[in-house]
This record gives sequence, C-alpha cells and structure tokens, in this order.
Amino acid sequence: MHHPHEPSDSAELDPRGEIVFAELVDDDDPGPRQDAQEPPAAAAQKRPRWRATARHVAHCARTAADAIAQHLLPGLRHALAAVRHWLRAGYMSDDEIRRRIINKPLEADLARREEARTAVLRLENKLRRKANDAAAYGLEPAEKQAVVHLNQELRRRRNGLAAVRAVPFTAEQPTREQIRRARSLMALGRFSALVPVLGTAGAVITHFPATLLGAAPLLATGGWWLTHHPLELTERPIPKDLLLPELAPPTEEDTKAHASDTQEEDLTPFPIAQATTPEEAGEALRRALLHEGQDVDQVTDVVQEPWGWSARVTFRTGTPDALNKDDTYKGLITLLRLRRTGLLIEGDPDAGEACTVRMMLRSPFNAELVGDVTYRAPLSMSITEPADYGVSMDAKPLFFALAGLMLLMVADSGAGKSGVMLAMAEVVTACRDAVAFNLDPVGTGVGDLGEAITLEACMDDEKIVATLQFLLDLCSARARQRARYGWGNKWRVSEQHPAIVVFVDEWAQLPALAKKLLIKLLLVGRKEAIWVIGGSQFGTKEWLGEAIGPKLSSKVLGSCRRVDVTELLGGGALTEGYRPDLLRAATHTEINDAGQIYAQGLPGVPDRPVRYKVREVTSEYAARLGSERATAGLPDLTFTLTEAGLDEAWHELLDVLADETPAGGRGRPTALPGIVGLLREAFTLEQDPAYLTYDQLHPYLRKDDADRWGRWDDKDDKDRLRELGKALRRELDSAQIELSSERIRELDGAPRGIYLSALDAAIEGLR
Repeated sequence: MHHPHEPSDSAELDPRGEIVFAELVDDDDPGPRQDAQEPPAAAAQKRPRWRATARHVAHCARTAADAIAQHLLPGLRHALAAVRHWLRAGYMSDDEIRRRIINKPLEADLARREEARTAVLRLENKLRRKANDAAAYGLEPAEKQAVVHLNQELRRRRNGLAAVRAVPFTAEQPTREQIRRARSLMALGRFSALVPVLGTAGAVITHFPATLLGAAPLLATGGWWLTHHPLELTERPIPKDLLLPELAPPTEEDTKAHASDTQEEDLTPFPIAQATTPEEAGEALRRALLHEGQDVDQVTDVVQEPWGWSARVTFRTGTPDALNKDDTYKGLITLLRLRRTGLLIEGDPDAGEACTVRMMLRSPFNAELVGDVTYRAPLSMSITEPADYGVSMDAKPLFFALAGLMLLMVADSGAGKSGVMLAMAEVVTACRDAVAFNLDPVGTGVGDLGEAITLEACMDDEKIVATLQFLLDLCSARARQRARYGWGNKWRVSEQHPAIVVFVDEWAQLPALAKKLLIKLLLVGRKEAIWVIGGSQFGTKEWLGEAIGPKLSSKVLGSCRRVDVTELLGGGALTEGYRPDLLRAATHTEINDAGQIYAQGLPGVPDRPVRYKVREVTSEYAARLGSERATAGLPDLTFTLTEAGLDEAWHELLDVLADETPAGGRGRPTALPGIVGLLREAFTLEQDPAYLTYDQLHPYLRKDDADRWGRWDDKDDKDRLRELGKALRRELDSAQIELSSERIRELDGAPRGIYLSALDAAIEGLR
C-alpha cells in the first residue's frame, strides 16, 4: 500500500503527464500553508467521475435531441408545409379556380332570372287577388284602371322573362394569367388574415414568456402526431356545387373559336355603301357602333332592303336608346356615310337589350312599294271595316278602321297633313253607315271630295261654332237614345243610325270658343259615334287650347317640331326612335318627305317607331269620286236626327251654313268696343253663364293687359275688387256703353258682377 504523497512505483507514466508535488512558501509566513482543501489525490479521483457524468448528460441530451429531431421536427415541417399549402390555395386545382371565376357571373345571371320569375309570380298573385275582389265586391273605376295597369305590367314582365330565358348563359373563359392572379389574390387575402393572429401570439409570448412553456407540450404533441400521420398535400376533388354544366371546361372547338376571336382585328369603320353582302353590312354597322363607344354583343338578321340595309343589334351593356342621342346619331351618320335622316333605330319592346337599325341609302318609298290608291265603290263598305291607307318602310300595309277613332295629326305646312286627312275622308265617303263633316277655319279642309261631304263649315268661325254646338247637342240626344234602346255603353252604328266623322283641319287657327267646344266633343263624342279627325301644325297646349293631345287614343305625326313629338308621345319618344322631327316638309318644287308619318294608337297597327307612307289622293281623283258617290247617294241622317228630336235644329243649321252673308253680318256687329269685346269673350269662354262676378272676370282682363288690369294684385281681395270695379266703370263710360254692374243675389254675400242678359242688351244697343 503506497502513501498518498509518494509517487507510484509503476514504470508507466500517466498519459496526462507526471504529477509533481510542491509546497509554496510565503516570505511573510515562512511556515508551511495549511489550506482546507482536499488532498490532490482525492481531487484527482473525483475528476474522472465528473467527466463521466458530463459525458453521460451530453449523451442523454444528444439522444433526446435525436429523438426530438426524429419524432417532432418532421411533424413541424409538415405543419409549415400545410400552412403554405393553405395560404397558396394549393389544394385547389386550376380548373376549380377557373370554375369559381365563371361561377360569379353565373350566379348573377341566375339571380337575374330568378328576380324576373319572382316579379311575374308576384304580379300574377296580385292580379289573382284583384280578380277575386272584383268577383266578390266589384271594382271602382280607379280600381279597374289599376287592373289594366297591372295587366300591362304583367305582360311586360312576362316578355322580359321570356327574353331572359331565351338568352343562354355563355361563359367567358379566364386565361391562365387570370387564374394565376386569382390564386395570388386568394393567398394575399389569407396571409393578411393570418398576420394579425401571428402578431397577437408574438405579443402574448413577449409579455408572458411562461405561455411558451405551456404551448410547448401542445406543439410537441402536434409535431409527434404529424410525424407519424403526415398530411397529403394534394389537390382536392372539385366541389359538387361547381360541377354545373355551365362551368364545364371548354371543348377544343370552343378554344379554337376563342383563340380566333382574341386575335387582333381591324376595326376601322367604312361606309355602308361599300357593303355588297349581309356580312359586310353587319360588319360596317358593328365597327361604327364600336367606334362610338357602344358595347355591342352581336349584329344579326342583316337584310338588304330596296332602300338600304336593316339589322338587329344586341348590346351587352347600355341601352339602344343611346343611339338616338344627338352626338351618337350624328357620329353614326358620318361613319356610315348616310344622308342626314338616313338612320332609324327601333327598340325591341320585348327585348330591352336589342333594337332594329335601318340604314337608308335612298328614299324608302318608291312608286312600286307604295302602289296606287284602292278604288272603293259608293256605299261599298262599313266604317267598322279596316281600309288600306298606305305602307310601312318594311313593306307592311297601313291597314286600320276609323271606327271609334279620336285622332290628332300634327304636321308642318307641306308635310301632307291635309293629304292624309283627305285619304281618311275618302274612306268615310265610301261607307254606307258613316258621313263626313268638314270644318276648316282658314281653308277648304277635305273639300276636294265635293258633294260627297255631308256638311261643310269652312272659313267662317260662326258656322264652325254652330256646327260644333249642334254636334254636342246630338251627343246628348244620342246618350239618351242609347239608354232608351238599351244599347249599352256605345252607339250601334247602322245605315239608319250612321256615324259622323268630323274632319277639323287647322285646329290651331280655330277661335277660342270653337276650341273649347271641340275639346268637349272629343271627350264625349266617342260613345255616340261622333268621331273627330283633327289636324294641326302644332301639338302643344298653347295652340290646341288645352293639353288634350296626350289624352287622345290615336296620334299621327308628320314633319314637326321635337316639342310636338314629346308633348304627344311622351318624353322618351325621341330616344325610342320616333323621329318625325327628321322628316322634311315639301317645298314648292320638291316633295321631300310629304305624306310620311309616324303613328300610335291606330287599331290593328303595332305601336312601332317606323315610318309609313300614306297614298296620295289627288284633287282630281277626289273630285271624281265625290261626284260618283253623290250621284249614288249618301247615307241619310234624317231618320236618326228625327229619332233624336233634332231634325228641326238640323235644318236650322243647314240654313246657317247655306247663308253666304260674310261672317259678322248675320246679326252681330263686326267689331265691338274693346272692353265690351273682352267681357263678351269672357262669357263665351265660360260657356255663357247667366252671370260672372268681378273676381271671375278679372283673370280675362288681366290676360289681355296685365299692366292695366293687374295693378291691384298686391292688395287684399276686397280692395282689389273695389279698384277693379272703379276702373271697369271708367272704361264703360269712356266707351259710352250703357252697362252697369249689379249685385249677384244668387251667390252668398251678393258680390258685384255683370249679368249676361245686361251685356247682350248693351251689345244690342250698339247695332
């Protein structure tokens, strides 16, 4: 046994070197140091044990790290790969993304179809409830009108639904670049949603590090599970809701067609006159429309007409009405090299996205197309039978009956207004159950038919007023007869009880009283078979006397002003294609567009913005027919007037019309002093009441001279009427008229006014 401080007697050296034992001596303390440390031999024995422990710990750590790397890290890598797969939408195939892109417009198309179907069902249910209410309780006039409007709306909705269903959904296939962009946008959106989550987690870990220790087991568990159950990062099958036929991939033929469509094409417009085939004409129109910024879907049904070309245009977006806007219309005229009025656009009432475009290179109405006037023998037809008056520019006949028409024709001088009315009068005079009356304040109206006209009152205001008053009396008598005979709500036209068709030319030139009587006749005459065909150069209220034009069932327009078109046909008529403002009236040497018309409300004729040409009845031909028909005999009014109790009034009217004394010489002064004339006109316009108060007279006086008679409008009614009475008294005295105001005892408060009997007596005293 060796002493611990003695060197080993072994001949081998320690591989770490030789151990030398020495003692340090301090000069201040020469004695040996007695430290409390272990002997070197004991420390040497412990060092190998410590190293072994360290090596064991390192081995365990390495073993644990290997286990973690083997069992956890693959799972974490799988998790990161899955996140990247989700972010990039890698589970979606390009075909699925393509289908999703197409599905959006498909859903919009289906929603539009469903909306149209729902609207139809809603209106049908509403109309059904109205019908049930009508069967149970009956309907008021307003409710009947509401039912009519509902039926019209339902018809429009059904037409719209049919149009929507008739157009199949056509998918516009996205390109590869669009699919890639859609995938990138999807990834960007998902990453944007993930960033706030990661930021929140980082903030929590920073402020509460202990949460990381709590999350470590979860991460380890997830990593271990994903290591042993890795996710398959593949493309999923296409969802069932995207397996619709409309979303199917295009066929090879579709791809080729699309590729050919996407090739750059020449869109330079060219004149329509250069087109020799329907394809070329359609292309000329398409290029012109694209040049004007129109979103054209297709140009179809191109037809070469005798006057040019017609085509149907369908729009993707926008409206066909835009083609009638001034800038677009003039631009198309220039691009297609058409004459100024050579482009006509007719919207399709059953398909709002389509219209018919007519491009005229020459006049649409040649002699062969229009043809000759049909010969009608005397008494050969009934007023209820339709007659042929002319032809449309697409060769369809202008064929309708005059029975029941309250018609207004507006056309400039030279536009053929009198000629169109003469064509209608020619038909009336050929009837066995209708007669024609001719009224014209400044001309001869339809007088070319001569003796075939039953009654004429031309160029004489008093005769016209007398005739209109007689017709109103006849309306009242026939209404009583209808009730007595049990004929229902309209007069039964026959040879014994003929209809009366009143032709009134130059409506705007009628005196105020005649206008008032005529408007009243228009309101009450239809049921009594007293029908009016009116003609005027103007269609607005200030010329007709009242805004009666839009209320009439039938409107015909020749060359006229835009304001006349919108007044009679509505504010949207111009954009719908009704363009009589583009027609040119005849001059002394050129016929231009005389006799060409647009029409609405003619029975049996569709309301379309298309031009018609009425065949001209010449004066010579009309005179021949008039003589022939007078010789054969005209329908006799004697029986029906006797039944109505107006035979005596009829003969008195004929005596007045036969009187050749100039107007004003038949018992009335040719001129009345100013104030008396104003007062008498006020009574006339009020339908000759027994009296008029100062308050009723004041508007008529003010209208004549606002400065003179409107000076007291700022005063209260009592002072205003007192000042008016003083001024009126001074005017009458100045004119030496024996007329005084009186208290109107028939009214509450007995206001001052003038009695008609006193005014007529004063006028009689002037004779």
